Amino acid sequence: MLSRKVEQKLQRFYEGNDKKALLLTGARQVGKTFIVREFGKRFTSFVEINFLENKSARELFENGKDSSDLVLRLSLMTEKKLIPGETLIFLDEVQECKEIVTAIKFLVEEGSYRYVLSGSLLGVDLKDIRSVPVGYMDVEEMFPLDFEEFAMANGVSERVISELKEHFFNRAPLDSFIHEKMLELFRLYLIVGGMPAAVNKYLATNNIQEVVREQRSILNAYKRDIGKYDPQNKLYLENIFDLIPSELNCKNKRFIMKDLNENFKLSRYTNSFIWLKDAGVAHPTYCVSEPMAPLLLSKATNLFKLFLSDVGLLAAMYMDGIQIKILNGEKSINFGAVYENVVAQELKAHGFELYYYNNKKQGELDFVVERGGEVLPIEIKSGKDFTRHAALENVLENKRYGIKEAYVFYNGNIEMQGSVVYYPVYMIMFLQKESVPENMIYRINLDELK
Repeated sequence: MLSRKVEQKLQRFYEGNDKKALLLTGARQVGKTFIVREFGKRFTSFVEINFLENKSARELFENGKDSSDLVLRLSLMTEKKLIPGETLIFLDEVQECKEIVTAIKFLVEEGSYRYVLSGSLLGVDLKDIRSVPVGYMDVEEMFPLDFEEFAMANGVSERVISELKEHFFNRAPLDSFIHEKMLELFRLYLIVGGMPAAVNKYLATNNIQEVVREQRSILNAYKRDIGKYDPQNKLYLENIFDLIPSELNCKNKRFIMKDLNENFKLSRYTNSFIWLKDAGVAHPTYCVSEPMAPLLLSKATNLFKLFLSDVGLLAAMYMDGIQIKILNGEKSINFGAVYENVVAQELKAHGFELYYYNNKKQGELDFVVERGGEVLPIEIKSGKDFTRHAALENVLENKRYGIKEAYVFYNGNIEMQGSVVYYPVYMIMFLQKESVPENMIYRINLDELK
């Protein structure tokens, strides 16, 4: 069984005293249903209702009068015993049942059972469901396996992961044998990616062709959903989706609108870009004109790069034979594109908003992120010229920006040169947002004002 970090989030959520429901979202086939079923084994009673498979289940919430009526209707939908305080009720494919918005509020208030909801973002609008009043439901987005989860699925021990993490923070070079093995595993990740079906197929067969067939099946399913859920914009969506690999292969990796259609009008495609983003299928990375916090203030919505949500799917969309070339490290492959895609999906999975910086005078940075209220520039280098980064040096020298350090992720070992820290590319798995303390208690003494 694949170990997923979201399990820990589920456990922490349901250990809390707050009686809320949890909505688990994400693109199709990232493992939402499986993980909830596994988590459900921790409860004395687990009930699953799927609104896509069970059409009649939708009527369950359509005419519910109050919480008592809704609980009664739930009990009629299952043969399993509902045990107050010991039952987890899983409502799957909730995008098919808009009435769940009102119903979940009543059910949470009633308080007898715990609830987890799941819905695919692909091709559906979960905005109405997300708009449940604060206090009744939290939302957690799920992604494909990140590189750390992939490494552990392939047998890398927690001890080794802990040792690698220690080196990341101490910035001490790694043992060369461990470093080379992790690079080899990283190249495999470029091919297999993090979609659970593809990862399981690799673990079961070690056959790359079987993995590619699984990935193409997922891609075909995505395209079917595009036609099913958004038929009016189907052609625009498919056009954008199919162009992602070639656009990333371009020198500047930016999405060039004229490549879509010589009669291109931004208004025709805007909704399609938003759709792909909200679906969790692609991650737009917007240009900022100033590498200063908050980055949102200098975001340009018409300049962006578009990365696929899973690097394995990206590899499957390229020409035949790219998988062997990646494993062999052939120079004919634009590793810059696939390396940046991995970094984009890792940053997104770790909670970062995605931006890059571009200035005619100072140059372009692959990524800039906010961490701890400060801007961190990031460069990705797949070749030997990893010390050539004029834009990085320019922003570090600009005192107005106040940037203290920058990271370069590349194929070499850990080293430092001035304010630039060089990390092996696989160590992107350790770049996390600064965690917020669970308790932030602050009291002010107002005795003098009484």
